[in-house]
Amino acid sequence: MAAITLDHIRHAYGPNPASPADYALKEVHHTFEDGAAYALLGPSGCGKTTLLNIISGLVRPSEGRLLFDGQDVTDLSTQGRNIAQVFQFPVVYDTMTVAENLAFPLRNRRVPAGEIKAKVAEVLDMIGLAAMAGKKARGLNADQKQKISLGRGLVRADVAAILFDEPLTVIDPHMKWVLRSQLKQLHRQFGRTMIYVTHDQTEALTFADKVAVMFEGEIVQIGDAAQLFDEPAHTFVGYFIGSPGMNVLPIKVDGRRAVIGGQAVALPAGVKIPAGKTIELGIRPEHLTLGRTGLPIRIDRIEDVGRRRIVRGKLEGLDLVIAAPEDGEVPADPHVQIEAGKVGVFADSWRLGTQP
Repeated sequence: MAAITLDHIRHAYGPNPASPADYALKEVHHTFEDGAAYALLGPSGCGKTTLLNIISGLVRPSEGRLLFDGQDVTDLSTQGRNIAQVFQFPVVYDTMTVAENLAFPLRNRRVPAGEIKAKVAEVLDMIGLAAMAGKKARGLNADQKQKISLGRGLVRADVAAILFDEPLTVIDPHMKWVLRSQLKQLHRQFGRTMIYVTHDQTEALTFADKVAVMFEGEIVQIGDAAQLFDEPAHTFVGYFIGSPGMNVLPIKVDGRRAVIGGQAVALPAGVKIPAGKTIELGIRPEHLTLGRTGLPIRIDRIEDVGRRRIVRGKLEGLDLVIAAPEDGEVPADPHVQIEAGKVGVFADSWRLGTQP
């Protein structure tokens, strides 16, 4: 296991990058703690796989250094870094049995035969393939093959870290939940440093101790589920985390009030509004209450999603989403109230007080 330090890492795929727009990965400076489980979460093209491949050694960064436990490994190969990586699509040897696939990385490292046998048996039980140990991999389905890939990442006890690049993409929905739970359990049992890339917030938040949310080549916030939901550092985090995401409303500031069209909302105490920046108000749908008093709104449609209803409408011409109780009243003349203390204020997309 290892603490992994990204020391002012930047990467551009083209030659001679001249501006921030030329970098697929803008500057990242952070340490992933030894033995912790992290997720890199973000949409396609945000830089998360590039960052993972830099950590693994498949990509050398254009700038900066990579340190494992303080040792510079920037120029070392994947093998030299002692990394296990599980890819989006299963990588298995079809002519080998399930057990032989798991044993392969141990045999390459000349681990004694008795140790190999015991470790393979242990991992087969973990991934639920003990009954198929002697079966050739070519006859397995995608779920089972990806289990082998996961098992190969877990079979080595000496790895500095295990990296997962969207490993559950080809897995059916029920099996995703099962494998995610198994990975979480294995992390708790063995405490290996794990970094998991995904675009799925449910996968990220259920697997990781901390989630690094990435947007346009940057890590915009690292935190646990509560921090990302309650105090998003960037409007993208507010929008991307939660279902539905946070309402982000452009405002004008009048003293201690946020003005939305012809309506006014009190700003949180202590917030200092900078000059010359675009100011926005962030409000979670869960922190809005539909009723007969408050700010007048227009309702466009209502979606019944089981235990609650998603109400979509307009506040002063701006899109607004409200998470309402399943049996809550929808008045003929609807208004909305904002829960006290649940408003975030953002300047140029960054939450005030959290700008980098």
